[in-house]
Amino acid sequence: MSWRLMTPEDMPRVQVLADSIHVGHPEDLEVLAERQRLYPQGCLMLTEDQRAIGYALTHPWHYGEPPPLNGLLGKLPAAPTTYYIHDVALLPVARGKGYAVQAADMLIAHARAAGFGNLSLVAVNRSQAFWERVGFCVLSITGLDAKLASYGPDAALMVRDLASPIRDA
Repeated sequence: MSWRLMTPEDMPRVQVLADSIHVGHPEDLEVLAERQRLYPQGCLMLTEDQRAIGYALTHPWHYGEPPPLNGLLGKLPAAPTTYYIHDVALLPVARGKGYAVQAADMLIAHARAAGFGNLSLVAVNRSQAFWERVGFCVLSITGLDAKLASYGPDAALMVRDLASPIRDA
């Protein structure tokens, strides 16, 4: 198994994965495909024997302003202030094998090479502990409570400062 760049042809498989992994956070194919179209170099697929078992969608964005779930971006900011991880999702068969850490390492390295000072994300589905292990910490910003609540009861805005090593653990 290995991570590779996602292609437009992967989008139907990404939709199937998203629908089965994020049952409580549905997103339209148009939304997922727009992320890949706007920033293809930040979108990854994990396959095993040509079967899709995971994906990652990322893009430059505004620090402290996570995009709404299931919402189109329209365009990427001209002067982005964070490298945003929209989603890293794995089927149960792929979990516990180090693939999430591989994806995190690849995304951190990409953000660093692209000149970003930080990465940010909204941790959902009890993923906060994983993101803390790869160097992210919870960020509290006044006025984001309602938006974060739309991501689910355990949603937490997190940030990784790239001044620190790729991974401390």
